[in-house]
Amino acid sequence: MADLAWKSQGRTRRSTRTVRVAVSTVSTVTVAAVALAVLLVPPLVQLDQQAVDLSMKLRPPSLAHPFGTDDVGRDLLLRCVYGLRVSLLVGLVAALAATVIGTVVGAAAAVSGGWTDRALMRLVDTFSSVPHLLLGIFVVAMFRPGVWPVIVSVALTHWLSTARIVRSEVLSLRSRPYIDAAISGGATRWRVAARHLLPGVLPQAGLAAVLMVPHAMWHESALSFLGLGLPTHQASLGNLVQSARGSLLAGDWWPTLFPGLFLIIPTLAVAGLAGAWRERLNPRRRSELML
Repeated sequence: MADLAWKSQGRTRRSTRTVRVAVSTVSTVTVAAVALAVLLVPPLVQLDQQAVDLSMKLRPPSLAHPFGTDDVGRDLLLRCVYGLRVSLLVGLVAALAATVIGTVVGAAAAVSGGWTDRALMRLVDTFSSVPHLLLGIFVVAMFRPGVWPVIVSVALTHWLSTARIVRSEVLSLRSRPYIDAAISGGATRWRVAARHLLPGVLPQAGLAAVLMVPHAMWHESALSFLGLGLPTHQASLGNLVQSARGSLLAGDWWPTLFPGLFLIIPTLAVAGLAGAWRERLNPRRRSELML
């Protein structure tokens, strides 16, 4: 019985590993396809060349227009690629800024300790008590619609989880013997933080940044959908969904479906890659899957 149970567990682990490899492969291919689309399509076809043609208004998907056309006759596939490019740019810059802020705050709290640690963590708790979208609306409402107000809004509302992760990792690393040896050798705590602690938390901070990119894209899309994000004339996924509301009520589903898929599919792909990255950062879990 014990031998049968061991074999059953082995088959389960192998099947789990196979599924994880398949998800990682599909996610990698999807992310690569998204990257090629946003990098190659816009330089080849300019968006301003897509002239308004009311005779082609709201045509369903066809061979000539695989995603159909929008409410003024423009090709929806091209506009989705442009919208993904803008939303992805906002997500990448905002995620990078939020990761830097969270890493600095979390590391400073863990290294300083005492009242500095308590004050910074109370600041994190205070920001966390306010819903991200509500705080983002408050930030962008103080500026004209544009890319940079949205980036600032997302960065200022998404650094909190990174700060907690970095603080926890730094506190864990501080108990390692080589840290005690560095301190005994006369290194200051800030030198120890720069030379030993920060490099140790960079993989976790990078993982947090990767997971933050789709979250930032959704945040930008929500603000643009509410009319507070990017200007309405600028192609972004949120603006495309917002402009398609009337078409959806009239029964034309494609102007809403395809921009939504351009949000959902990259999100799932990034989540799959992040899961594979998390397994690589966790050697204990990886060794269990190898059995």
